[in-house]
Amino acid sequence: MMKILIIQNKRIGDVLISSVIANNYKSKYPDSEIHLMAYNFTHGVIENNPNIDKIIGINEKELKKIKNLYKVIKEVKSSKYDIIFDPYSKLQSRLICKFSGAKKTVGHKSRKKIGNLGYYTNPVEILKEKTKICGKAIEDRIHLLEQVDSYDIINYEPKIYLTQKEIEQNPLEKYRDKKIIMLGILGSVPAKSMPNEYMAKIIDYIASKFDYYLLFNFAPHQQEEAATIYNLCIHKQNIINDISAPTIRDFAILMSKCDALVSNEGGTVHIAKAISKPTFTIFSPYINKDDWSSFEDGRFHKSVHLLDFLPNAISNLSYKKSREIEKNPRELYLKLTPEIIFPELEYFLNYNLK
Repeated sequence: MMKILIIQNKRIGDVLISSVIANNYKSKYPDSEIHLMAYNFTHGVIENNPNIDKIIGINEKELKKIKNLYKVIKEVKSSKYDIIFDPYSKLQSRLICKFSGAKKTVGHKSRKKIGNLGYYTNPVEILKEKTKICGKAIEDRIHLLEQVDSYDIINYEPKIYLTQKEIEQNPLEKYRDKKIIMLGILGSVPAKSMPNEYMAKIIDYIASKFDYYLLFNFAPHQQEEAATIYNLCIHKQNIINDISAPTIRDFAILMSKCDALVSNEGGTVHIAKAISKPTFTIFSPYINKDDWSSFEDGRFHKSVHLLDFLPNAISNLSYKKSREIEKNPRELYLKLTPEIIFPELEYFLNYNLK
């Protein structure tokens, strides 16, 4: 029996899409034992996944301390994994791989051209551009998987596995008289959040054009900023403000009862796609859309980026350039006005909800 470890030290969306490695490996080798190591706050997207035998929790800040990292390395080594996949390839995960004792370690080469330095037995180049509708981020993970085996059939779609009890819950029962749009009004970080005044305009546009309920989604620590956006809105009559999702699982349950998601790009978009809900995504200027715009057909899944409308607004979106924009994206964000988004948004809502 093969024992596999997947290390994904990043945010919610990254962890969810990395589960495709587990899904495909387990499909071919059902007797394998698969563990997934991820930050504690991300576990909600992989709970109840039958292809993951064990979820190993780690604390982001604690792992950066040498003493704790050494402890994790010892635990990984004692677990005697046959293969370790490292999709994100951070320094800590590279060191875990280097000293793991695993027969095969598979991860991405550094963008800084410093060489493999013995981190991986199978170092892999990050793809330069996407070739499939699943998006480059998922392609890169499947590319890692294919370094150790061949697969006749690949399932590129991540999936959220709700329990029967979760499926039977309906916190939105009293709002069943109209369709419900989940609104991801804030990104996971400020650099992924559309300016508040623009988000309020988008909310008002939907509320004035469509007689649907609108449900705000935001993290508990974003309560104050969410209130600012709400106060900027003119049309508040159909906004649901007595229901929230304090955890990832709560969000997944709520999303399963909604009819569509309109959101800043982030983990919530990947969750909605993983439970087969239509999504309209607004990308931050610093994000390369081809990396994360998964399964887009322009109808059921649709996204917008500044470069869709103003191709010359950014000279290029190289890794270095995107990191520069990430530090202060507002100037470019302001060019992505709600007015240029409205026609795309109206088409999406008409197609999926009318």
